[in-house]
Amino acid sequence: MPQLRLALAQVNARVGDLAGNAELVVAQCLAARDAGAHLVVFPEMVLTGYPIEDLAMRASLIRASQEGIEALAARLADEGCGDLVAFVGFLDRAEGVADRAGVPKNAPQNAVGVLHGGRVVARQAKHHLWNYGVGDEIRNFVAGDTVNVVQIGGVDVALAICEDLWRDGPSAAAKAADASLLVVPNGSPYEADKDDVRLELCARRAREGECVLAYVNLVGGQDELVFDGDSIVVGPDGSVLGRSQQFVSELLVVDLDLPAATPSMPDADERFGGLRIRRTIISTEPFPPYEPLPVVDNERLPRLEEIYTALVTGLRDYVRKNGFRSVLMGLSGGIDSTLVGAIAVDALGPENVFGVSNPSAWSTEHSRSDAAELARRSGLALDTVPIAPIFDAYQDALHLDGLAEENLQARIRAVIWMGLSNQHGHLVLACGNKSELATGYSTIYGDAVGGYAPIKDVPKTLVWELARWRNAEAERRGETPPIPESAIEKPPSAELRPGQLDSDSLPPYDLLDAVLDAYVERDLGSADVVAEGFDPALVERVVTLVDKAEYKRRQYPPGPKVSRRNFGRDRRVPITNGWRESL
Repeated sequence: MPQLRLALAQVNARVGDLAGNAELVVAQCLAARDAGAHLVVFPEMVLTGYPIEDLAMRASLIRASQEGIEALAARLADEGCGDLVAFVGFLDRAEGVADRAGVPKNAPQNAVGVLHGGRVVARQAKHHLWNYGVGDEIRNFVAGDTVNVVQIGGVDVALAICEDLWRDGPSAAAKAADASLLVVPNGSPYEADKDDVRLELCARRAREGECVLAYVNLVGGQDELVFDGDSIVVGPDGSVLGRSQQFVSELLVVDLDLPAATPSMPDADERFGGLRIRRTIISTEPFPPYEPLPVVDNERLPRLEEIYTALVTGLRDYVRKNGFRSVLMGLSGGIDSTLVGAIAVDALGPENVFGVSNPSAWSTEHSRSDAAELARRSGLALDTVPIAPIFDAYQDALHLDGLAEENLQARIRAVIWMGLSNQHGHLVLACGNKSELATGYSTIYGDAVGGYAPIKDVPKTLVWELARWRNAEAERRGETPPIPESAIEKPPSAELRPGQLDSDSLPPYDLLDAVLDAYVERDLGSADVVAEGFDPALVERVVTLVDKAEYKRRQYPPGPKVSRRNFGRDRRVPITNGWRESL
């Protein structure tokens, strides 16, 4: 059978940076050429970065992308990569009515260009309209109806894009066209445990198409999304032929023995099940035989390490891609801010992480000492600005009491953080967790201020798990655990009044997170949550808190998505809303 050396370029692109992304493509093509690859495949929309959301409607960006893909093809030939075939994702424009709904001419398309010999020899548009999770944003991309089959070295290679893999059309079309390899460029965001779902889907589609399936994915952070790579090649029987690392830019090279293409393959279009199969011939003769490389099958990260790495990746890329150099956060000595401090040091280095301790009249000694111990262990810089004199000055003017008095302390701290941010250029990190966001247990313009929220999608119980994992990982490496044990063990408290504990306002976190999993993650109604065995009074209390807190969540900073249903991107309900769950 003919041999084909395939390279999957798992890269970290930056949205809108067409020049920088083109350099990434060129560098990976040179590496693929030097590795002897015949075909190199990049993730979807790699030239523009992904996702571009409503930038897709910008005519100037569409033109720049179209011109950029043509220039890239010419440059690859000039760089000595003209014989290499490259599948490169970019933003294109529909040439005519793109679907049966009468989509207008010139609408944007999520496309892949087939680059060879200094030219774009074929273009593939995604069939499935992409939905960002908000209904009206479905307008951003136009559906295509073509499956490209490209003959390379006597082998037929079919092309599909991202969500098209979830439909059986492309794999069935690949089978009908006798393609022996189905290539799927992707921009698949990370979620905990998604690697198992991804592998199962790829294996199923490979078996259905009776072909090898190659799936290449992005890595890196983009606003609230994190891409974990996890590029995969599976055989027709679903076996893994190659798998890349997670969260690492990598060129995965895999050697394949594939059935020869149909000798009479026409360079023309044909129809299959409503899809047009467009055939393009690049080379019909098999490549000279060569010694195949060993199979590369990287193990998946353990669950807690995977989630922690996603949080580090999301923070690092948000800071770097947005031009910040350093971050600042309030360090209370509590587990949330302590974990955020550890994540920030791992992401950016201790020299770029600044903490501020703002003790009040109600702050315990261990809150100060735990913050100082984190700084000593991790190397981050810590400053102390007591708020008691500032608070007294406000109270002389305002005479607040109760909750208003408590929240005033949180807002004074926020003013200090933002002032230091303005003065020194730090990005302020909000340290709230998902359990707090769900129930509204935060102060708007207080602890909720900031430009990025690293653990906003992490439930409180998982915060403790990650903290223990990070310390255990440090011990395994022979390093000092960064998180003080007392920060993990002590009862959580906002310390806004004498003796205050979170348990004064919230149920125990193990119970709270279990109810939130049912109501938020799985969208069960309150009666269905009770049917799972939870106390009705507990469910009613938690559901009421969640429903009333939507306005707070809308004002919270962005943060990395690590669950199936994160607030803001996946779960978004109206603020003005008369529906209330009842038992």
